[in-house]
Amino acid sequence: MTEHTALYRKYRPTKFKEVKDQDHIVTVLEGAIKKGDIPHAILFTGGRGTGKTTLARIFAHEIGTSEMDLYEIDAASNRGIDDIRELRDAVHTLPYESKYKVYIIDEVHMLTKEAFNALLKTLEEPPEHVVFILATTEVEKLLDTILSRCQVFTLHSPNRAVLAKMVTEVAKKEGFALDPAAADLIAIAADGSFRDAHGVLQKVILASGDTIGGGDEVAALIGAPKAALLARLTTALHEKDTETALQVINEALQNHVDMKLFVRLLIDRVRAVLFLRNAPALAAELTGSLSNDEHEQLKLIATATPSPINSHVLLRLLETAQLVGRINIPHVALEQFVLTICEQKD
Repeated sequence: MTEHTALYRKYRPTKFKEVKDQDHIVTVLEGAIKKGDIPHAILFTGGRGTGKTTLARIFAHEIGTSEMDLYEIDAASNRGIDDIRELRDAVHTLPYESKYKVYIIDEVHMLTKEAFNALLKTLEEPPEHVVFILATTEVEKLLDTILSRCQVFTLHSPNRAVLAKMVTEVAKKEGFALDPAAADLIAIAADGSFRDAHGVLQKVILASGDTIGGGDEVAALIGAPKAALLARLTTALHEKDTETALQVINEALQNHVDMKLFVRLLIDRVRAVLFLRNAPALAAELTGSLSNDEHEQLKLIATATPSPINSHVLLRLLETAQLVGRINIPHVALEQFVLTICEQKD
């Protein structure tokens, strides 16, 4: 790998069998191709980095469209009526060497109202040799008349387990080893985006001084708290040790920890305690990337009675997470959470 090679490009799926976590869409598209029933207007909707344009390119390739007959348009940059009129005129020319001309229009919700109306007329009666594939992150901004003329597919945002597995596999191909805690942190930082997961992994590989990525090393690179800080804060909440809890937050602040990530990871610890206490068989997903010492710590807290770490704490923490994302001094929201929980009477 070189600095000039973006991992998300290098490992972008090129075949349906390489697409992860979108079986509900792949099955339908493969069935349509097998039956020769090719829809002339498809809409892919979903969060950023979930693979909308990747699926569009694979579908175009699978129906036999060559690069010469594949057109990609970024609606964020080509959003006006003149751009769509130009497209409307161009669709009537035959493909150069394929059965179908495919037009992929990304971020289609960015089109102007006039451009939408012009596109609608084209979608109503497209030439037999044309397939439109629209993609958007904001489907609610599309006209109902556009939606009604498309086969709509909603892509899943990949969960942590899927992303962690993916970055572990990619790292291995790049001659780099990620421990489970490191892979899990990257998955959390990616926030449901395959593309962002590749981007974070690339940073880790480039910044690492060796070929092994540990949890604390990755935490430092992405602004996440080290495991020891999270363990101390969880114990402090359990013991209602206000001073230690506030010290931990201050240390996190001094180490430039991203408070959104801090709260996100703390939520995981609190959830793990609740699951270990109430449904231990379901706790593996939350504790699988933890060290043995961390796991034992959470088990001790879960079995202690009484414990201030309960469903009420989780609810307050979820409220704190929302507040952290809205204010300019996010650590204050976390401090207020600590004070509320630690000062609460049993």
